[in-house]
Amino acid sequence: MKFLTNIKYALWGIITLGLVACNSNKQANVSKENPFEAKVDSVLNLMTIEEKIGQLNLPSSGDITTGQAKSSNIAKKIEEGKVGGLFNIKSVAKIKEVQRIAVEKSKLKIPLIFGMDVIHGYETTFPIPLGLSSSWNMEMIKKTAQMAAQEATADGINWTFSPMVDISRDPRWGRVSEGSGEDPYLGSEIAKAMVHGYQGDDLALNNTMIACVKHFALYGAPEAGRDYNTVDMSKIRMYNEYLPPYKAAIDAGVGSVMAAFNEIDGVPATGNKWLLTDLLRTDWGFNGFVVTDYTGIEEMVYHGVGNFEEVSAQALAAGIDMDMVSDGFLNTLKKSIEDKKISMDVLDTAVKRILTAKFQLGLFDNPYKYCDENRPAKEVFTEENRAFARKVASESMVLLKNENQLLPLKKSGTIALIGPLANTAVNMAGTWSVATKQALSNPLLEGLKTVVGDKATIHYAKGSNLDYDLELEKRATMFGKEIPRDGRTDKQLMDEALAIASKSDVIIAALGESAEFSGESSSRTNLQIPQVQKDLLNALLKTGKPIVLVLFTGRPLAIVEENATVPAILNVWFPGSEAGLAISDVLFGDVNPSGKLTATFPMNVGQVPIFYNHKNTGRPLGNSEGKFEKFKSNYLDVRNEPLYPFGYGLSYTNFKYDNLKLNTTKIAPNGSIDISVEVTNTGNFDGKEVVQLYVRDVVGSVTRPVKELKGFQKVFIKKGETKTISFKLTENDLKFYNSNLDFIAEPGTFQVFVGTDSNATLSTNFELTK
Repeated sequence: MKFLTNIKYALWGIITLGLVACNSNKQANVSKENPFEAKVDSVLNLMTIEEKIGQLNLPSSGDITTGQAKSSNIAKKIEEGKVGGLFNIKSVAKIKEVQRIAVEKSKLKIPLIFGMDVIHGYETTFPIPLGLSSSWNMEMIKKTAQMAAQEATADGINWTFSPMVDISRDPRWGRVSEGSGEDPYLGSEIAKAMVHGYQGDDLALNNTMIACVKHFALYGAPEAGRDYNTVDMSKIRMYNEYLPPYKAAIDAGVGSVMAAFNEIDGVPATGNKWLLTDLLRTDWGFNGFVVTDYTGIEEMVYHGVGNFEEVSAQALAAGIDMDMVSDGFLNTLKKSIEDKKISMDVLDTAVKRILTAKFQLGLFDNPYKYCDENRPAKEVFTEENRAFARKVASESMVLLKNENQLLPLKKSGTIALIGPLANTAVNMAGTWSVATKQALSNPLLEGLKTVVGDKATIHYAKGSNLDYDLELEKRATMFGKEIPRDGRTDKQLMDEALAIASKSDVIIAALGESAEFSGESSSRTNLQIPQVQKDLLNALLKTGKPIVLVLFTGRPLAIVEENATVPAILNVWFPGSEAGLAISDVLFGDVNPSGKLTATFPMNVGQVPIFYNHKNTGRPLGNSEGKFEKFKSNYLDVRNEPLYPFGYGLSYTNFKYDNLKLNTTKIAPNGSIDISVEVTNTGNFDGKEVVQLYVRDVVGSVTRPVKELKGFQKVFIKKGETKTISFKLTENDLKFYNSNLDFIAEPGTFQVFVGTDSNATLSTNFELTK
């Protein structure tokens, strides 16, 4: 504590001198928008140009071995004031050691900020974000972010590169797994929940952290679904369909923004002044800091917009405040300023934003605020946290099919568990689970045995490899997520599986993708289950035994054949560190599934991109059965409809919707309308239902979607019980961006739909008056 106190006094000694030097009237310098302005200015006035540039530098140190920080390549740069923050270091001891170099060895003793991809949990890992979104439970999602912040800050981290809010309608894109699906309204609600969860109400607390909304902007719409590819769209689509979740995060007070890899209107996002300054700061009022994605500045050279010095200056002028890994600012900005290609004022503005964030976090008061060595053992990967992760995982799973009520299974008899994903702990957390202790995750085999105990006999066989193609399998199991091959042939693996299937009462087939089949740089052109697994499944079906397909996936898959032949399908995504237990809870009915899809499942890849809130055409189909009509907007070989629509998900019980009511049929400007519907649980199980409200603007000055989500509630209803669910729509809920990018609501007729998914048919009309 004595050492810490000395450091604190040293820091404040520097700051106080700066305050006296810059202004004797401290209060006059304090901005309402930035209460730390005077303190920030006091530090800035003491900095050399090299130290200023250093604050904008965010290198990756790698996970430095404890005791080696002083001898690492990064230590000298920190001492020289050439580093503003680091990422990818994990543990209090390592972070404390590096922070000590900054606050003890550097001239100005400015503390570092430490970031990490805390995406869906820390060591306690929740379902991948696409799975988490399928819970439609905003309070629960917020709590996952709170718990992730609690664990990460206990381990020294104070900045997370989350939430990712990129809207995506293309399951070929691997990073669809990291977002919240295809809908801007739901995506916006989740963005707000995550930001509030990470940051809480007070960043000065030691269990909150700065969130970073990403990837700004439009990263989820690359051409051909190929990661990092060109994005090109109209402004009207951009504003109405892709920008809302970013805006929601800004309105929620997110502290930082990460620029996207892609271009927008021909200009890479990292150097796009319209995006990062005109829209983000001038129009939206964002006052935090903006960081590039990994090597984002360097990649502008490959985009073809300038050399390294030019693109570095362009990025700073556009609104980038921190350069992740490229070293473009560090190595070129001084020359650009000397050559008057960029002004000192622009540099100072960026530095102020970084310093402000550090003051917000309280790092100038206590640079070791997140370095309490007693916290990790008490707060990270605890039994309480794991129990919550188990609950979250079970609520995120989506029951896609349940013919003849095969599920829930009985905890009795003999159960065959078969498939390459049945016993692989390292694949349960899914992609971007960098802090997860993968080997400690709970695989399905272990979870089944725990949940059934001695009530049933479980036989296990791998059944097949992940894929026939070994090289593809290696690419899909990177980063320590291998599913080892044991030298047996495909026939030997299948024969073993068929042997245990023959002596079992029911088969659980654990099939689908491995964790790294989705995620960054994991785009696919084939959206089916790998053929070797399809062959295994078809062989199991020939046994005549009832089969439950437990589907692991990081994206919507085209499982038309499986839907036609397998009696029960439970989509579990990648459920996180408590995967096996959570899946078993659902399979045996301890938890009634309540997840709903947030991304449409296509019939085949040819339908992609596919999404529920599309617009009509001038030649829509004239029938509701999806039958082919020549000279209409349809396909020769498949119906327009998806396999499973947005919002879809079954339960072990049934829900009946009835008595849709409006309190008025007209809304005046600035008015509202109350909508109610009765929902009855008509089945044999208590259960949760996501009641979904959609609206159609029947006539507009520009073409409008056939349906848009405008509200939802997740409600628990006991068997035999009826609940009245109420919604309120205001004029603001009916607004959209027109061709002039004016945000308006136009008078006219609106159709409202309420139901269990986006195919909701219970509807009525109301009118917005002039």
